Amino acid sequence: MNAAPADQIRLLDVQALDVRLTQLAHQRTTLPEHAELRELESELAQRRDLLVAAQTEVSDTAREQTKAEQDVDQVRQRAVRDQQRLDSGMVTSPRDLESLQSEIASLAKRQDALENVVLEIMERHESAQARAEELAASVEELQTTVTEVTGRRDTVVGEIDAEAGTVGREREVIARAVPESLLKLYDKLRAQHGGVGAARLYQKRCEGCRLELNITEVNEVKAASEDAVLRCENCRRILVRTPESGL
Repeated sequence: MNAAPADQIRLLDVQALDVRLTQLAHQRTTLPEHAELRELESELAQRRDLLVAAQTEVSDTAREQTKAEQDVDQVRQRAVRDQQRLDSGMVTSPRDLESLQSEIASLAKRQDALENVVLEIMERHESAQARAEELAASVEELQTTVTEVTGRRDTVVGEIDAEAGTVGREREVIARAVPESLLKLYDKLRAQHGGVGAARLYQKRCEGCRLELNITEVNEVKAASEDAVLRCENCRRILVRTPESGL
């Protein structure tokens, strides 16, 4: 393949822009904000799960407390009725009096036990409320941090995308000036060799594989016509001659 020396030099410009585009793409995907957001979102999901559990416990203990208080009230009302019967003098049978007094005493014990249950439930309810409030504040704080980091990431990504757009447009302009056959070969080699399809020959060294040409290879390059498209014998990339090739 043959191509004018100026077109081959232009191919190096395309290569430099492709390298920059690759760097920008890598930078975009490896921003520290990405990892930071993954950690924050994982922590936020865990905190939200804990918050839901705490809120559920608040609701459950609230229902338990209401039920326990109702039980206490029922026992209290029964005890009041029994005490009223006892105080009214309507119960005159010793046996019935003894039974009524026994029931009143039993109800008092039952009321005391139920009131202790209410106190225990209230303590659990208050603890769950405090935990839920603490987790809610933590979730809000984490969400604020996520928003801040997301904004920071989006700003950097926007800057990278803007530069990539500028570089991409410049690449299109220069690439249009490169002969189609040469550009096609370059793109093929770039895909095969880690994104580098063309390299400068600098001081008898291929800047693609960083290996110096031996004397035989140097003589072959010297003997080649100016428009010959050369390939590095070591890495097979397009080898572009420049005034700094050291020939």
